[in-house]
Amino acid sequence: MSDTNGRALMTSTLAANLEAMSTDLSSMLRPGQSLLRELDFTREEWDNLLCLSAALKAAKKNGTEQQLMSGHNVALVFAKTSTRTRCAFEVGAADQGAHTVYLDPQGSQMGHKESIEDTARVLGRMFDAIEYRGDDQSVVDTLAQYSGVPVFNGLTDQWHPTQMLADTLTMREHSEGVDDHDIAYAYVGDARFNMGRSLLVNGAILGMDTRIIAPKELWPPQDVIEAAQARSDESGARLTITEDVDAVAGVDFVHTDIWVSMGEPKDVWAHRIDLLRSYRVDEALMAQAGPDAKFMHCLPSFHDLKTTVGQQIFDEFGLDGIEVSDEVFEGPRSIVFDQAENRMHTIKAVMVAALGRSDTTKA
Repeated sequence: MSDTNGRALMTSTLAANLEAMSTDLSSMLRPGQSLLRELDFTREEWDNLLCLSAALKAAKKNGTEQQLMSGHNVALVFAKTSTRTRCAFEVGAADQGAHTVYLDPQGSQMGHKESIEDTARVLGRMFDAIEYRGDDQSVVDTLAQYSGVPVFNGLTDQWHPTQMLADTLTMREHSEGVDDHDIAYAYVGDARFNMGRSLLVNGAILGMDTRIIAPKELWPPQDVIEAAQARSDESGARLTITEDVDAVAGVDFVHTDIWVSMGEPKDVWAHRIDLLRSYRVDEALMAQAGPDAKFMHCLPSFHDLKTTVGQQIFDEFGLDGIEVSDEVFEGPRSIVFDQAENRMHTIKAVMVAALGRSDTTKA
């Protein structure tokens, strides 16, 4: 799909979404609500954030957006850098009249000269909310425990809830009114960490047909699988965790993520690539999924030789495009940039839900 056609489809869908829902957003606000992990939310609460995202996106597209966060200040604490997450929080906050302060690892003493607990209490006295993006989930949990303000998880090694909201909004937009229960998606690749875990739990909460396809040693941890199964018992979700790549057959969406990161030793690359070669998303795998299946990726992606990592992997292993081929990434089934845009709309909704003023909630 061309970028122009994709935008036209979404604009039409969003206009219908906004017309169908009440223009009074006050019922969607959840003052003080943090976003730490998907499992903290009921199905209704998770759907509320998605509906608010759709309403705010439609209002922005239609030129009717009102600022619900005027006068608020949000701290953006980035232990790990990012393009989409930082821009989504900064643009979303600016659209809503809020101010942001960006703190990178060199701009904060957290964990170096000051404990996380003390940093949380300092930031909580100066800011109305805190976003954190870094390694361990315990950091974002500690910030929430000690700061006294809403805390938003921009990514940890364990969970990626803002990405799940963006992914689900994108799947809904490309499913033309199909009920969540009738949406099927697969995640193919290394499923041990945030994307594999979060996609499994997200589908379980919303009642979707959710398939995790990976070598067994790269499956999500057993406690995450059990938690997802418990939520699927409530929602009616169909969960599949398998090594069989043929399980992509019939899905509506195929997700993947990068296999290797800068800084990992080359022996890790070799083992990982050996494990995952047959899980690479290429035209053959997409053909297995079906003629209407769409490709999704949280980004960044090593789909060509235009990155340092992509070139290094090619030089070492002869793989042109690592987790996904360039043909799929740049092809008509790829909706990765719709997905990337939706990071902003959904992150805006997370902030508005927690900080929005109910006296100015007419969209």
